[in-house]
Amino acid sequence: MVDDIDRRVVNALLRDGRASARDVAAETGVAATTVSRRMDQLVETGVIEEYTARIDYAALGYDVTAVFQLSVDGSGLESVTERLRDQPNMVAVYEVTGSHDVVAVGKFRDTDEMNARIKDLLTDPDVRSAATSVVLNTVREHEQFPVEAADE
Repeated sequence: MVDDIDRRVVNALLRDGRASARDVAAETGVAATTVSRRMDQLVETGVIEEYTARIDYAALGYDVTAVFQLSVDGSGLESVTERLRDQPNMVAVYEVTGSHDVVAVGKFRDTDEMNARIKDLLTDPDVRSAATSVVLNTVREHEQFPVEAADE
């Protein structure tokens, strides 16, 4: 169960994932030993999945973002999502409701690289159809939000 102290610790880490327990303690007004223990517990329980760097892929030359909407044969859903998950350029893969079965988001260096991925998807025997949208402008991406109390 996540309580108010946990929420305060999580929110401080959302603002600065590199903050030390001492830094988080200073920001939250919670003792550093308590913060350290809570951070360990949040990792152990899976609330905090990992500490990682946020990368601007465009700054590294991945200028093309594409959104793939796939209709998949029922028995192939698991294998398609596993193959997409294992593709290093796919930054998000979702099983969804609605007119498609899978939505995936990929980052590519150029349209040639994206087209090769589209051709792979279109020739996948488990994929009935695929629709691709190229992102023109990224407005918000990979953002997290502060955790509020359950009664707020």
